[in-house]
Amino acid sequence: MDGMSGPHVIRGSVSLPEAELVWRFSRSSGPGGQHVNTTDTAVELRFDLARTESLPEVWKRRALERLAGRLTDGIVTVRASEHRSQWRNRESAAVRLAALLAEATAPPPRPRRPTRIPRGINERRLREKKQRSQTKRGRSPKSWD
Repeated sequence: MDGMSGPHVIRGSVSLPEAELVWRFSRSSGPGGQHVNTTDTAVELRFDLARTESLPEVWKRRALERLAGRLTDGIVTVRASEHRSQWRNRESAAVRLAALLAEATAPPPRPRRPTRIPRGINERRLREKKQRSQTKRGRSPKSWD
């Protein structure tokens, strides 16, 4: 991959190892005239998440769990064919894979700490309900028994 723009950082000092990326190229569909029939511009990037040694074990476990629906035998696949150039599609696929792994390895959000509703707010709500009830009761016709 001479000239590929640097290592694609997942988070912190962890980046996608070029040796573990498997690239596959095919002809892209869509516009492009005669050019599209002669060049392999569509890119498929595969990363073996289950067997990688480049991710910390905690991240790997988290990513395997979160991406379970996208994995095929522990391999995550990203396709890119939106550009007419193979170079730009390769860049796009690598960036997309890095973003996908960054999101999948992110720590879970801190649990919400339940808080009590202040007494004043509850009292005001009940007071407004009573007032609304009185207003509606005042609209009904009086019975003159």
